[in-house]
Amino acid sequence: MFTQNKCIVLHCRNNALSTFDEMGNLTEKESYCLDHIPNPGKLKEDIYKYIESHDTIVGLNASGLVFENLDLSNKKFFGCNFSHCTFTNVHSQNIRIKMCIFDFSLFNNCNLIQSNIIFTSFSGSTFTHTLFTESNLIQNGFNGIKAFQSCFDGSDLYNSRFIQAMLVDTSFQDCNIKKVLFYDAKRQNVSFKYANTREAVFSQKGSALALGEDPDEDLNNSTTDGVVL
Repeated sequence: MFTQNKCIVLHCRNNALSTFDEMGNLTEKESYCLDHIPNPGKLKEDIYKYIESHDTIVGLNASGLVFENLDLSNKKFFGCNFSHCTFTNVHSQNIRIKMCIFDFSLFNNCNLIQSNIIFTSFSGSTFTHTLFTESNLIQNGFNGIKAFQSCFDGSDLYNSRFIQAMLVDTSFQDCNIKKVLFYDAKRQNVSFKYANTREAVFSQKGSALALGEDPDEDLNNSTTDGVVL
Protein backbone atom coordinates (compact mmCIF):
# COMPACT_ATOMS: atom_id res chain seq x y z
CA MET A 1 0.00 0.00 0.00
CA PHE A 2 0.93 3.66 -0.35
CA THR A 3 2.82 5.26 2.53
CA GLN A 4 0.31 7.01 4.74
CA ASN A 5 2.51 9.91 5.81
CA LYS A 6 0.54 12.90 6.93
CA CYS A 7 1.22 16.35 5.53
CA ILE A 8 4.03 17.94 7.53
CA VAL A 9 2.02 21.14 7.97
CA LEU A 10 0.87 21.28 11.58
CA HIS A 11 -2.79 20.29 12.10
CA CYS A 12 -3.24 19.19 8.45
CA ARG A 13 -4.80 15.74 8.31
CA ASN A 14 -4.33 15.11 4.59
CA ASN A 15 -2.03 12.37 3.37
CA ALA A 16 1.21 13.63 1.87
CA LEU A 17 1.79 13.12 -1.84
CA SER A 18 4.48 10.73 -2.99
CA THR A 19 8.02 12.02 -3.26
CA PHE A 20 10.89 10.96 -5.49
CA ASP A 21 14.66 10.76 -5.18
CA GLU A 22 17.15 12.13 -7.70
CA MET A 23 16.84 8.94 -9.74
CA GLY A 24 13.08 9.32 -10.02
CA ASN A 25 12.30 6.47 -7.64
CA LEU A 26 9.55 6.60 -5.02
CA THR A 27 10.68 7.42 -1.48
CA GLU A 28 9.02 7.36 1.92
CA LYS A 29 10.22 10.84 2.79
CA GLU A 30 7.80 13.08 4.70
CA SER A 31 6.24 15.73 2.52
CA TYR A 32 3.21 17.96 1.92
CA CYS A 33 -0.30 17.36 0.66
CA LEU A 34 -1.45 18.99 -2.56
CA ASP A 35 -2.88 21.98 -0.67
CA HIS A 36 0.40 22.86 1.05
CA ILE A 37 3.25 21.76 -1.19
CA PRO A 38 5.52 24.74 -2.02
CA ASN A 39 6.05 23.74 -5.66
CA PRO A 40 2.95 21.80 -6.78
CA GLY A 41 3.78 22.11 -10.47
CA LYS A 42 7.05 20.19 -10.16
CA LEU A 43 5.60 17.41 -8.03
CA LYS A 44 2.68 16.98 -10.41
CA GLU A 45 5.10 16.64 -13.32
CA ASP A 46 7.16 14.12 -11.33
CA ILE A 47 4.08 11.99 -10.69
CA TYR A 48 2.88 12.21 -14.30
CA LYS A 49 6.35 11.27 -15.54
CA TYR A 50 6.58 8.35 -13.11
CA ILE A 51 3.26 6.92 -14.28
CA GLU A 52 4.17 7.41 -17.94
CA SER A 53 7.57 5.72 -17.58
CA HIS A 54 6.49 2.69 -15.52
CA ASP A 55 4.29 -0.23 -16.51
CA THR A 56 3.80 -1.29 -12.87
CA ILE A 57 3.12 1.36 -10.23
CA VAL A 58 3.13 0.36 -6.55
CA GLY A 59 2.30 2.51 -3.52
CA LEU A 60 1.84 5.84 -5.32
CA ASN A 61 -0.10 8.60 -3.57
CA ALA A 62 -1.49 11.03 -6.16
CA SER A 63 -4.53 12.20 -4.21
CA GLY A 64 -6.22 15.29 -5.65
CA LEU A 65 -4.43 15.40 -9.00
CA VAL A 66 -6.03 15.94 -12.42
CA PHE A 67 -5.39 13.44 -15.21
CA GLU A 68 -6.43 14.37 -18.75
CA ASN A 69 -6.06 12.84 -22.21
CA LEU A 70 -3.95 9.90 -21.04
CA ASP A 71 -3.59 6.35 -22.28
CA LEU A 72 -2.99 4.01 -19.33
CA SER A 73 -3.68 0.81 -21.26
CA ASN A 74 -1.94 -2.32 -19.97
CA LYS A 75 -0.52 -0.56 -16.90
CA LYS A 76 -0.71 -2.12 -13.43
CA PHE A 77 -1.48 -0.24 -10.21
CA PHE A 78 -1.13 -1.84 -6.78
CA GLY A 79 -1.88 -0.17 -3.44
CA CYS A 80 -2.14 3.35 -4.86
CA ASN A 81 -4.16 6.34 -3.66
CA PHE A 82 -6.07 8.32 -6.29
CA SER A 83 -8.78 9.71 -4.00
CA HIS A 84 -10.31 13.08 -4.96
CA CYS A 85 -8.68 12.90 -8.41
CA THR A 86 -10.22 13.98 -11.71
CA PHE A 87 -9.94 11.74 -14.78
CA THR A 88 -11.03 13.20 -18.12
CA ASN A 89 -10.64 11.46 -21.48
CA VAL A 90 -8.48 8.77 -19.89
CA HIS A 91 -8.32 5.56 -21.92
CA SER A 92 -7.07 2.52 -20.07
CA GLN A 93 -8.00 -0.68 -21.85
CA ASN A 94 -6.74 -3.84 -20.11
CA ILE A 95 -5.60 -1.91 -17.04
CA ARG A 96 -4.86 -3.90 -13.86
CA ILE A 97 -5.76 -2.35 -10.49
CA LYS A 98 -5.59 -4.03 -7.07
CA MET A 99 -6.21 -2.61 -3.59
CA CYS A 100 -6.31 1.01 -4.72
CA ILE A 101 -8.39 3.96 -3.54
CA PHE A 102 -10.36 6.19 -5.92
CA ASP A 103 -12.81 7.58 -3.36
CA PHE A 104 -14.62 10.82 -4.28
CA SER A 105 -12.98 11.01 -7.70
CA LEU A 106 -14.51 12.25 -10.94
CA PHE A 107 -14.47 10.20 -14.15
CA ASN A 108 -15.65 11.88 -17.35
CA ASN A 109 -15.56 10.24 -20.77
CA CYS A 110 -13.21 7.48 -19.60
CA ASN A 111 -12.65 4.02 -21.01
CA LEU A 112 -11.76 1.10 -18.72
CA ILE A 113 -12.79 -1.64 -21.16
CA GLN A 114 -11.53 -5.16 -20.41
CA SER A 115 -9.93 -4.00 -17.17
CA ASN A 116 -9.17 -6.16 -14.15
CA ILE A 117 -9.97 -4.30 -10.94
CA ILE A 118 -10.22 -6.07 -7.56
CA PHE A 119 -10.38 -5.07 -3.88
CA THR A 120 -10.57 -1.40 -4.89
CA SER A 121 -12.76 1.44 -3.60
CA PHE A 122 -14.57 4.01 -5.74
CA SER A 123 -16.88 5.18 -2.94
CA GLY A 124 -18.48 8.56 -3.48
CA SER A 125 -17.10 8.91 -7.01
CA THR A 126 -18.95 10.25 -10.04
CA PHE A 127 -18.88 8.53 -13.44
CA THR A 128 -20.13 10.27 -16.58
CA HIS A 129 -19.90 8.55 -19.98
CA THR A 130 -17.54 5.96 -18.51
CA LEU A 131 -17.16 2.41 -19.84
CA PHE A 132 -16.26 -0.68 -17.77
CA THR A 133 -17.41 -3.07 -20.50
CA GLU A 134 -16.20 -6.70 -20.39
CA SER A 135 -14.17 -6.18 -17.21
CA ASN A 136 -13.44 -8.17 -14.06
CA LEU A 137 -14.61 -5.89 -11.23
CA ILE A 138 -14.58 -8.29 -8.31
CA GLN A 139 -15.14 -7.30 -4.67
CA ASN A 140 -14.96 -3.56 -5.29
CA GLY A 141 -16.70 -0.76 -3.41
CA PHE A 142 -18.96 1.50 -5.48
CA ASN A 143 -20.93 2.69 -2.47
CA GLY A 144 -22.50 6.12 -2.90
CA ILE A 145 -21.32 6.57 -6.48
CA LYS A 146 -23.19 8.56 -9.09
CA ALA A 147 -23.15 7.02 -12.56
CA PHE A 148 -24.62 8.81 -15.57
CA GLN A 149 -24.77 7.23 -19.03
CA SER A 150 -22.13 4.69 -18.09
CA CYS A 151 -21.78 1.03 -18.96
CA PHE A 152 -20.76 -2.15 -17.09
CA ASP A 153 -22.04 -4.56 -19.78
CA GLY A 154 -20.49 -8.02 -19.90
CA SER A 155 -18.55 -7.52 -16.65
CA ASP A 156 -18.06 -9.75 -13.62
CA LEU A 157 -19.05 -7.70 -10.54
CA TYR A 158 -19.05 -10.58 -8.07
CA ASN A 159 -19.46 -9.50 -4.43
CA SER A 160 -19.13 -5.77 -5.18
CA ARG A 161 -21.13 -3.04 -3.43
CA PHE A 162 -23.39 -0.31 -4.84
CA ILE A 163 -25.02 0.68 -1.56
CA GLN A 164 -26.82 4.06 -1.78
CA ALA A 165 -25.55 4.55 -5.33
CA MET A 166 -27.34 6.73 -7.87
CA LEU A 167 -27.47 5.01 -11.26
CA VAL A 168 -28.96 6.93 -14.19
CA ASP A 169 -29.08 5.71 -17.81
CA THR A 170 -26.51 3.09 -16.86
CA SER A 171 -26.34 -0.49 -18.11
CA PHE A 172 -25.48 -3.80 -16.41
CA GLN A 173 -26.52 -6.05 -19.29
CA ASP A 174 -25.13 -9.58 -19.31
CA CYS A 175 -23.22 -8.96 -16.05
CA ASN A 176 -22.46 -11.40 -13.26
CA ILE A 177 -23.98 -9.62 -10.24
CA LYS A 178 -23.93 -12.56 -7.86
CA LYS A 179 -23.80 -11.29 -4.24
CA VAL A 180 -23.67 -7.67 -5.44
CA LEU A 181 -25.41 -5.34 -2.97
CA PHE A 182 -27.69 -2.58 -4.27
CA TYR A 183 -29.16 -1.55 -0.90
CA ASP A 184 -30.95 1.82 -1.08
CA ALA A 185 -29.63 2.43 -4.60
CA LYS A 186 -31.62 4.85 -6.74
CA ARG A 187 -31.95 3.63 -10.32
CA GLN A 188 -33.41 5.41 -13.32
CA ASN A 189 -33.43 3.75 -16.73
CA VAL A 190 -31.02 1.02 -15.62
CA SER A 191 -30.82 -2.20 -17.61
CA PHE A 192 -30.05 -5.60 -16.04
CA LYS A 193 -31.00 -7.54 -19.15
CA TYR A 194 -29.47 -11.06 -19.19
CA ALA A 195 -27.85 -10.43 -15.78
CA ASN A 196 -28.38 -12.94 -12.95
CA THR A 197 -30.60 -10.63 -10.90
CA ARG A 198 -31.89 -13.50 -8.73
CA GLU A 199 -28.45 -13.75 -7.12
CA ALA A 200 -27.99 -10.02 -6.49
CA VAL A 201 -29.26 -8.33 -3.34
CA PHE A 202 -31.53 -5.32 -3.84
CA SER A 203 -32.87 -5.11 -0.28
CA GLN A 204 -31.70 -6.18 3.15
CA LYS A 205 -34.19 -9.05 3.07
CA GLY A 206 -31.72 -10.96 0.89
CA SER A 207 -31.44 -12.08 -2.71
CA ALA A 208 -34.49 -13.21 -4.68
CA LEU A 209 -32.88 -16.63 -5.11
CA ALA A 210 -32.47 -17.10 -1.34
CA LEU A 211 -36.02 -15.94 -0.67
CA GLY A 212 -37.58 -17.88 -3.54
CA GLU A 213 -39.07 -14.71 -5.01
CA ASP A 214 -39.51 -13.41 -8.54
CA PRO A 215 -36.61 -11.01 -9.19
CA ASP A 216 -38.75 -8.84 -11.47
CA GLU A 217 -41.29 -8.41 -8.69
CA ASP A 218 -38.57 -7.72 -6.13
CA LEU A 219 -37.08 -4.94 -8.26
CA ASN A 220 -40.44 -3.40 -9.08
CA ASN A 221 -41.35 -3.23 -5.40
CA SER A 222 -38.11 -1.53 -4.37
CA THR A 223 -37.51 2.22 -4.27
CA THR A 224 -36.56 2.55 -7.93
CA ASP A 225 -37.78 4.39 -10.99
CA GLY A 226 -37.56 3.43 -14.63
CA VAL A 227 -35.86 0.07 -14.13
CA VAL A 228 -35.44 -1.87 -17.35
CA LEU A 229 -35.07 -5.66 -17.34
